[in-house]
Amino acid sequence: MATSIRLSRGGSKKRPYYKIVVADSRSPRDGRFIERIGSYNPLLGKDNPERVKLDTERAAHWLSVGAQPTDRVARFLDAAGIKERAARNNPKKGEPGEKAKERAEEKAAKLAEAEEAAKEAAAAPAEEAAAPEAAESDATGSVKSEETAEAVADAVAEDVPAEATAEDAAAIAEEVAEGGPVAEDAGEEKAEG
Repeated sequence: MATSIRLSRGGSKKRPYYKIVVADSRSPRDGRFIERIGSYNPLLGKDNPERVKLDTERAAHWLSVGAQPTDRVARFLDAAGIKERAARNNPKKGEPGEKAKERAEEKAAKLAEAEEAAKEAAAAPAEEAAAPEAAESDATGSVKSEETAEAVADAVAEDVPAEATAEDAAAIAEEVAEGGPVAEDAGEEKAEG
């Protein structure tokens, strides 16, 4: 017969109270047990001595005859100094999930594109900027997305002076990407031109 030292739940709904019992490992959780050796009340504070009551002599006896404690009971036995419990390590516990990783990669790619655009805008002097082409408007009067992107790139190149730092260019590129006033000005210039 394989015996285990485990918790048996009692108490009412949302008010748990556990008995620490020695039971046959095949019997139900709250069913028949061989001996009750303590109790555990999780509603009490961690510093309260009434939280875990354990008959250490009986626990040591059952361990000596081969009873296997569950993880929670092994923690209680370790705290009582009866049985050493090796600390567990789960390095993947704090690792983000797949979707969070995908979002982080997309964000990093967008930041890299914005920085690259800012470097290009800072490197190219305002005089060497390409002449803006006239943007075609559709029936609703809105500018097409490809042409808007070109207009935004031109506006960034025109608005960044040659002596501007990379940080200034990055700030302007970020403002353009968010559709701020610089992007609106570029759209108006293209529509007029």
